[in-house]
Amino acid sequence: MLEADRLVVYAASEDEMNRIAAAEGDAHRREAYGEMLRGSLAHPEDWGWYALWMIVRKDGSHIGNLSFRGVPEDGIVELGYGIAEEYRGLGYATEAVETILAWAFDQPGVTAVAAETAKDNPASRRVLEKCGFVPAGEGREGQRFILELSSYGDPDPFL
Repeated sequence: MLEADRLVVYAASEDEMNRIAAAEGDAHRREAYGEMLRGSLAHPEDWGWYALWMIVRKDGSHIGNLSFRGVPEDGIVELGYGIAEEYRGLGYATEAVETILAWAFDQPGVTAVAAETAKDNPASRRVLEKCGFVPAGEGREGQRFILELSSYGDPDPFL
């Protein structure tokens, strides 16, 4: 369990992932959650790289999720995240991403974290920029950003 100022971030259990997948109305997301669970169960020693991570306010409200796309490949791991609409614009996504970055860069062999966001999602782009990510071309799902370990923690990566 990772603690931030206003949030707790943790890798969901098997029961939590099953419950979230079953409640998901979007078939694409439901399949993605099932894929995460299957990866977690197949690789319990790497649970954090496959699991859905819960973003929970300290009052207990579940406000979003984070996930990685499996174990790092060549030192790079890909991050995805989402915040419930009613909690957007309040800094929760930035706080959650900063929290999970600290965990990811503390894992052996991780040299960079990548993320993608749709071009028409300036709020997500700003979250990544505030966390130190820099544009890195086009990806599968939109604009790709990357944060290298050597730049991690730089208070202003644009200087």
